Amino acid sequence: MMATPDQLKWADAPAVAPGVKIAVIEGPLNQAVPFTFRLRIPANSKIAPHTHPAFERVTVLSGTFHFAHGDVYDPAKTTALATGSVAIMPPGTPMFGFTKEESVIQLHGMGPWGLTYLNPADDPRKK
Repeated sequence: MMATPDQLKWADAPAVAPGVKIAVIEGPLNQAVPFTFRLRIPANSKIAPHTHPAFERVTVLSGTFHFAHGDVYDPAKTTALATGSVAIMPPGTPMFGFTKEESVIQLHGMGPWGLTYLNPADDPRKK
């Protein structure tokens, strides 16, 4: 498979944050197969503390993604991951993040993939 950025199909990703778009490159995300996807995260987005059932392997493709481990949202504890930065977290690790500018990140791993907010009230799908 080969694709240029303009060939990616973007869709809404309401589970992440308002306005976030997802482009699934390899999947499907709900099966025990390799996955690769990109998230386009708007400026000033907040992603509340959450976990994933699989390893999260992130590469920042553009912008800066402010990211941290932890079960309480605290922007002061984040690391500014600029373009080219990477982060890898094991399954079940609480994490959170935010953006100041539009940022694109790519995630890959072995599914199934999912997103569980530590506080169900933080889930943007419920707002």
